[in-house]
Amino acid sequence: MPPGPDADSAPADSAPSDGDHYFSAEPASAAERRTLDVHLAGRDLTVQTASGIFSPGRVDLGTQVLLRSVPAPPPAGNLLDLGCGWGPIAVTLALLAPGATVWAVDVNTRALDLLRHTIRDLGLENVVAVGPDDVPDDVLFAAVWSNPPIRVGKEVLHGMLGRWLRRLTPEGQAHLVVQRNLGADSLQRWIVTELGLPTERVASAKGFRVLRVSPA
Repeated sequence: MPPGPDADSAPADSAPSDGDHYFSAEPASAAERRTLDVHLAGRDLTVQTASGIFSPGRVDLGTQVLLRSVPAPPPAGNLLDLGCGWGPIAVTLALLAPGATVWAVDVNTRALDLLRHTIRDLGLENVVAVGPDDVPDDVLFAAVWSNPPIRVGKEVLHGMLGRWLRRLTPEGQAHLVVQRNLGADSLQRWIVTELGLPTERVASAKGFRVLRVSPA
């Protein structure tokens, strides 16, 4: 199990204070780029962050719970951070699995730009930060780690998860972290009944569920 980041009690799915949605493709607010010191994969790191993205001032609590709960990633193959934001999950995957290719996917262009600067600064050559439509259709994933954007609404969320969870390799697994009071249990049932993918709760902490999804 990879080492978790520093403790943090802030809400995991809070919107930016300037009124932008972190799932906006083009945030309207000024970027206000800054650095942030974090602890990921057992290392002290400096990353790039800014307003208009998800949890710009900290590693959010949900992501912390996820990173403390997942098994070590596969050492090779394609790994996916779905809804990467400024990149705590993608950076962790890249550090723990330097022989793998980490696809960091988000619709927020500002978040992707920040992550590209971070991976350049950290010398992480195995991360590809792109929009959803820039991932080749034939790429399958040995692991998916995600703190999905629950607040986009059920229709968008279901479409997103249906698109990506079906792209697991036969031996792959997805791990999703979802707040209990934002529908973790109902999402688990939906994945099982509508996508036909075996899903079980593997961890529960601080109001969050971690769901493990396996291929059909």
